Amino acid sequence: MPSSPQASNPRLGSQSPFSRLASFIKLSHTVFALPFALASMALAARDNRGWPGWRTFLLILAAMICARTCAMSFNRIADRKFDAANPRTAARHLPTGQISLVSAWALCLASAAGFVAASYCINSICFYLSPVALVVVCFYSLTKRFTDFTHIYLGIALALAPIGAWLAVKGNFQILVFVDGSPAIGHSAILPLMLAVVVVFWLVGFDIIYALQDYDYDRKAGLHSLVVRWGVQNALSAAFLSHLIMWLILAVFGLFAGFRLVYYVGMIFIFLCLALEHWLARRRSLNWVNNAFFRLNAVISAVFLAVTLTEIVFPFPHFVRS
Repeated sequence: MPSSPQASNPRLGSQSPFSRLASFIKLSHTVFALPFALASMALAARDNRGWPGWRTFLLILAAMICARTCAMSFNRIADRKFDAANPRTAARHLPTGQISLVSAWALCLASAAGFVAASYCINSICFYLSPVALVVVCFYSLTKRFTDFTHIYLGIALALAPIGAWLAVKGNFQILVFVDGSPAIGHSAILPLMLAVVVVFWLVGFDIIYALQDYDYDRKAGLHSLVVRWGVQNALSAAFLSHLIMWLILAVFGLFAGFRLVYYVGMIFIFLCLALEHWLARRRSLNWVNNAFFRLNAVISAVFLAVTLTEIVFPFPHFVRS
């Protein structure tokens, strides 16, 4: 008689229902997009030292969690057969039966409804765009079947976070903003657009590194990625170039936002984290990929949020809206 999934993996049966769901959707990975959304929220509420009020803050947080839960649940559902055949992912919840397909679909649909409801409570533009956002974030899961540029689609999906947070606070997306008769880039929607581009290049870089783990399986299964298309070394070079572009855009973003010393100290730290990430990816075994992928990128996003909030909450007295 075959053993149950819980018997073959003792940890499966010992998890609480919440821990099981959090592990299923990788709730901890929310730290990637959320800091950029919160930074955009703070920029949009700059006239109030970055604070939009508890209601808007909690609704943005709820929308972010629901959107990501929906997207991740759909990803696990769409990839369940590939996950079962891939040695690295065979122990995931759906292949092992720890979570049923019905439960996964229920979570996906409930979180989609939660996202739409949160968007409705925020403002009309967020509500009208919420179905479009859900399609974009879920569509990524299908791209590896037909395009090598699946990493770019993931970047675009997460890049919606800073744009959505800006819309949640402002209720509009004005590119040209004037303060006292002069253009005010520091209050313009140019800033969340720049953050969106930053997120795309950042995601492309570290998702390529993450895809190294599945290089052999993806080739055999006919799945697409830039690692499969270009090979490991060329793909790593593309990831490095992507992260370099991301860092340069962040540096220009700081100038447009009117940030000063604290922000650029943070940029130096972020640059060192990116350099370490690529050193680990090139010089260590693939067992180090999770260090490069998760820990360092979580630090990068957290540092960016911290220095951005510091500059907004404690602005220099000579800040010029330009």
